[in-house]
Amino acid sequence: MSKLSFLTTQTTRRQLLEYSGKSAIGAALFSTLSALPFTKKALAKEVNALNHSEYKHSACLVNCGSRCALRVRVDNGRIVQVEPEEPINDDVFGEHQIRPCLRGRSNKYRVYNPDRLKYPMKRIGKRGEGKFKRISWDEATKMIASELDRIGTKYGNEAIYYQYATGAYYHTQGSSAWKRLLNLTGGYLQYFNTYSNAQIVKATPYTYGKYEGSMFWQVAHSDLVVLFGLNVSETRMSGGGQVEEMRRALEKSHARVIIIDPRYTDSVVAEHAEWLPIRPSADAALVAGLVHTMLVENLIKEEEVDKYAVGFTQRTLPASAAKNGSYQDYVLGNGDDGIEKTASWASDITGIPTVRIQQLAREICSAKAAFICQGWGPQRHGNGEQTARAIQILPIIANQFGRLGTNNGNWPEAVAYNVPYLPTGDNAVDIKIPLYSWTDAIAHPESITDKTHDLQGAEKLNVGIKMIINQAGNVLANQHGDLIRTRRILEDDTQCETIVVIDNHMTATAKFADILLPETTYLEASDLVGNSYASGSNQYMISMENTITPLWECRSTYDICADIAEHLGVKQAFTEGRTQADWMEYNYNIVRKERPHLPPFKEVRGTGIIDQFRSPEADKPVMADFYRDPAAHPLTTPSGKVEIYSAALQNLQDTWILPKGDRIPAIPEFLMVPDTPWDKSLAKKYPLQLTGFHTKGHTHSTYASVAILKEAVPNQVWLNPLDAQERGIGNNDLVKIYNDRGTVMIEAKVTHRILPGVAAMPEGAWSVVKNGIDIGGCINSITSHRLSPLAKGNPQHTNMVEIEKA
Repeated sequence: MSKLSFLTTQTTRRQLLEYSGKSAIGAALFSTLSALPFTKKALAKEVNALNHSEYKHSACLVNCGSRCALRVRVDNGRIVQVEPEEPINDDVFGEHQIRPCLRGRSNKYRVYNPDRLKYPMKRIGKRGEGKFKRISWDEATKMIASELDRIGTKYGNEAIYYQYATGAYYHTQGSSAWKRLLNLTGGYLQYFNTYSNAQIVKATPYTYGKYEGSMFWQVAHSDLVVLFGLNVSETRMSGGGQVEEMRRALEKSHARVIIIDPRYTDSVVAEHAEWLPIRPSADAALVAGLVHTMLVENLIKEEEVDKYAVGFTQRTLPASAAKNGSYQDYVLGNGDDGIEKTASWASDITGIPTVRIQQLAREICSAKAAFICQGWGPQRHGNGEQTARAIQILPIIANQFGRLGTNNGNWPEAVAYNVPYLPTGDNAVDIKIPLYSWTDAIAHPESITDKTHDLQGAEKLNVGIKMIINQAGNVLANQHGDLIRTRRILEDDTQCETIVVIDNHMTATAKFADILLPETTYLEASDLVGNSYASGSNQYMISMENTITPLWECRSTYDICADIAEHLGVKQAFTEGRTQADWMEYNYNIVRKERPHLPPFKEVRGTGIIDQFRSPEADKPVMADFYRDPAAHPLTTPSGKVEIYSAALQNLQDTWILPKGDRIPAIPEFLMVPDTPWDKSLAKKYPLQLTGFHTKGHTHSTYASVAILKEAVPNQVWLNPLDAQERGIGNNDLVKIYNDRGTVMIEAKVTHRILPGVAAMPEGAWSVVKNGIDIGGCINSITSHRLSPLAKGNPQHTNMVEIEKA
């Protein structure tokens, strides 16, 4: 805080007297001011003359997929207001104002938050109790260096794990700084996949060869938009996100929008869309019912599908495929299960009326240009890979791809500005575990193999995780599945021996640290960053500077890692003689070589948005060249075509060791997986299907401790009035949600905006466990840790629960 910032128009003579005795500047000021006519008006005039107000430029680097520049008003060294930057021309997309959402505008409350971590600390109680002792930075960095050396020497560097975490997308500090340091000291155990999109990213190459989609700008040429579980109005809701691109495209086309989702989301409201409520995990059944209608009503040109795809009909099946193994056989009931996938069959599973399924099939096939895509929620299930592939093949079968206004069923693409990151170097450890298996890699490393967990770089895991580095993430004790099990594993410090956490606030994960370090918040940090992964075709770069001097002893991760590197004898190799500011300028000059119109860095440093424009790639629909000439422009699949039937998936089914009941079908079947209503015995005990969703109040767990956001967007479980009435639950009642994994307490939101038999709960609330009950309302205390079959990914939307009034 500025030494002058105590002066306000309400400052009293007594306060000035008290302050003057505490500091030299206070005495000098009192001497000066005491000579003035001491009226409130006169004092206010003098105080205002001493006030210093300025605007500085920062950014919100949270993992919402958007990226917003922030114009920050600072008075006398204190942040007083967060505002959007001015646009170039708000009428033009790509020159428009990148308006931050309510989360981004609340950043000053993250800075001045009572939960802030202030000093380096080490654990003094049992792990997880949250008891710490303050230590110096030199002690902290020496301890970390010592543990890195000890663990690496005793177990090998594959016992050191850098945890997935996305709370701060920096370029010259944060994750890249840690990975650079670890690679200079022998490497670390890696992960693949993310919590967000493991199933769709893993499944897509078996359909298309690589992950890609049209941009939302194509909607400007569409007459029908069909969104499976896509909710950009809440997940990408700022001017730096894809919602802006979609809305502006819809203003041009006025396309009809249909949103298929268990909840009536804000996207339905904002886009004036039709809501088709669907039971969670049932999307692949809907696709099968749609295709059945298309087949029986002769809406499909089979020869066209065969031209572009393998496995829709028997004619294009590979020789290794079983008889009647095509997708058409599956839909018509000629496959192994013998069930005809009629619209009525799909209706029983999805909850969507038969006649509406039939109508939707006709609408898709008769549209001039149907833009079909999916969010990441539908694939975050136990059968998520099949859901993703089913939605992907729908536009191929309906001939709604490759032309203006169409997509390929995937999440719409985005283009990065390509601002460089701090170079991380080469990792000497080649082994990668699936992200969602890290608790197994601590407790049961011997169980992880290439055939059971798709382990990469080795046939089996030879040593368990003994040290975890967790920077800007609340994964350890908040975002992972089956939190009670997770906490139990972490509490045993004879298994994972050392946990280092670097964060801004005392999160649920921070309480499990052995060494806990305070990092700068976004508004206290300097960096050069690009637009994020869900900005659509809107490209830009942001030069952000710390708006205030970092509070207490909070530091940049780059400087923290440089100190650790010094203790390990690799500081010169880590810094290459550069400060973090030097790296920012170095990276800018790399960009400037490709974009010579940019001015020198000294002219733009700390000025906010630099070089905003719309990418011309937005004007081309995905797979356009393949659609025009599939022989001349084959896909990167083994066949060069869209693989509705994947021989590679069939090979995995035949060779992998799968848990009982798990399957990896070669075609995108609807699978009745555990923890769903089709598990009849479980459904009797726990009759409600619980799914999660992203809330406007926080991004994952970031911003979850900001009080003003809790009031604006309370964490509540959504419950249909029929289910609520049956349980005697009223709106805003405190309820208990439970299953065999645990119990959570949270308020209820009784609303018609959710399907009967389904409950929906926001993810990301901070877990607080009292007497075995999570009173913080964290959904992950009751979510599953059963890995999905193909991606070994996150099934956290697949749960059965019961709810009762607390």
